[in-house]
Amino acid sequence: MKLYSYFRSSASFRVRIALELKGLPHEYVAVHIAKGDHRNEPYAALSADTLVPMLEVDGERLSQSMAIIEYLDEKHPAPALLPVDALGRTKVRALAQSIACEIHPLNNLRVLKYLVKELKVVDEAKNSWYRHWCRDGLEAFERQLSQLPAARHFRFCYGDTPTLADCCLVPQIFNARRFDVNLDGLPRTMAAFEACMALPAFQKAQPSACPDFEA
Repeated sequence: MKLYSYFRSSASFRVRIALELKGLPHEYVAVHIAKGDHRNEPYAALSADTLVPMLEVDGERLSQSMAIIEYLDEKHPAPALLPVDALGRTKVRALAQSIACEIHPLNNLRVLKYLVKELKVVDEAKNSWYRHWCRDGLEAFERQLSQLPAARHFRFCYGDTPTLADCCLVPQIFNARRFDVNLDGLPRTMAAFEACMALPAFQKAQPSACPDFEA
């Protein structure tokens, strides 16, 4: 497998976590999206949406982090990233999508660049935008965790092993910290994050462990 990734891309981070949790060897190919490499050759000829991550596997090119992770989970079911029961899978997908579909789209690199370059928003206003929507989304995430059955006994977002929800949560918290988002008052969210970061798979997948890392 070949993973096209950027160290700071939270969507790429999700897939890196899934690959590490499942112990799947892969080649890392850096695509510097901050410099626009994703829109230029040779990557633009490979990726239809010119986004990262992209996974090359079995002669196919797969895009979109959530779809890639579910593909990996179906092809390599152990350890499972989704519960065995329909209700559990729905709960985990809802948590994951609260981040991937609610928080992330408002705050990804394309949006932040558009705010600055096209709408002439100053950096502090851009950062305030990020902090507002990130905090708002994480508060909703915390409420969802608090309403799960037996949530107080869960070590991770849903249960005692990491799931798709944790693959999404950890990158979001990394980004939140980078933008100085207030993370107070999110006890279940941060407990799940800390439980994840105690595992080698999450350590190996983090930005500072990537070959293209820039301090």
